[in-house]
Amino acid sequence: MDLQQNIDFVLRTVEERDIRFVRLWFTDVLGRLKSFAIAPEDLEVAFEEGIGFDGSAIEGFTTPDESDMLAFPDPSTFQVLPWRPSHDGVACIFCDVCTPDRKPFAGDPRECLRRMFKKAEKDGYIMNVGTELEFYYFPDESTPEPLDDVRYFDLTPSDSARDLRRSTVLMLEKMSVPVEYTFHSSGRSQHGISLRHAEALSMSDAIMTAKHVIRLEAFEAGIHASFMPKPIAKEPSSAMFLHQSLFDKSGNNVFWGEDDPEYHLSPIAKSYMAGILAHANEISAITNPTVNSYKRLVTGGGSVPTCASWGLRNRSAMIRIPIYKPGKHQSSRIELRTPDPMANPYLTNAVTLAAGLDGIKRGLTLPEEATSALTSLSDAELRRHGIQPLPRSLAEALDYFENSDFMRETLGEHIHGFFLKKKRGEWEKYSSTITEWEIKHYLANS
Repeated sequence: MDLQQNIDFVLRTVEERDIRFVRLWFTDVLGRLKSFAIAPEDLEVAFEEGIGFDGSAIEGFTTPDESDMLAFPDPSTFQVLPWRPSHDGVACIFCDVCTPDRKPFAGDPRECLRRMFKKAEKDGYIMNVGTELEFYYFPDESTPEPLDDVRYFDLTPSDSARDLRRSTVLMLEKMSVPVEYTFHSSGRSQHGISLRHAEALSMSDAIMTAKHVIRLEAFEAGIHASFMPKPIAKEPSSAMFLHQSLFDKSGNNVFWGEDDPEYHLSPIAKSYMAGILAHANEISAITNPTVNSYKRLVTGGGSVPTCASWGLRNRSAMIRIPIYKPGKHQSSRIELRTPDPMANPYLTNAVTLAAGLDGIKRGLTLPEEATSALTSLSDAELRRHGIQPLPRSLAEALDYFENSDFMRETLGEHIHGFFLKKKRGEWEKYSSTITEWEIKHYLANS
């Protein structure tokens, strides 16, 4: 379906379904969903001319003297909101943000990913991504206490959220978000949802939609859904695992390696992996963007990466190669295990794709495979094996990020500059906060 056919379908659906409000969705640099509503009568004009809004009201967009921005709805993302009434209904649609002269806005994360997607297309590749999101259910937004005592994949009556997971999946399916499966994860009151693979931009839209619906359904149930990476010190952390693969324009999975009997990966796949590992420290600020993100990475725990490693079925590696199923060539993929749920999915897919393409272009080779958890090795020992330790804090990650011409080129000066300034400020505020741990260990002995 071409652009005009998509627009015609949307306009017809709006009329037939009695839609009275259309919510225009977009994200800021930090990956927070933003929205404003227009009347259906304005939708056709929005497709043609965009809808103006105050960009200075969105943190990281523009200054007050350059505040005029345009939101252009992407008709391929139109969905009727199933939780709103069927009479006088409400729909949503993701938008591309542009400047008043209709040029793509440099601070739009969706445009950043699209730009990298087009670069991959020029090289003959189309990126597909599947996602597994983990999150916790808590009594409210200020009380990180588990609501059950259930563990990984348990099927017990005490799994109090099984009906909530069911209603969430049904809601997502009504919004055309392809859910593969849901489950109770390894932590008490921790849950997971796996989204079926799609091309990178559609998957990033799906992640944003899924997080919104998960929060919304939890709110309706009187509880809070949290995507914080490490909300409870003694419970497992939450991740956003990304299953990535590249296809050619004929629909063939170029990650499949017929001549590799052990890993079943092509030289292209291995160079793609090597590119991500080579840029691992530079991209960490994007894939793990908060102070709390590094509470997850530092603690490790057997299934969390602490270094830029790869391995077959190794869940402690940064890149895991899933088990190959005979005859399933199209499913050949890698699993990137470092990103957490607070990462902006558009920027995360953009920087990992850029790193992988750089690895392919330079013909990079993989370091030694990580066949063990590696947790007993020192940083110096890891480096002797050709494996770089990942940043141990947001501050360290930002140092790599700031000094990276690769990241500046991938994200553009606008996103790179704002993100760096914002996150430096976040670290400074954290560093000046007196914690309970400090009071406990230093007050009496000072």
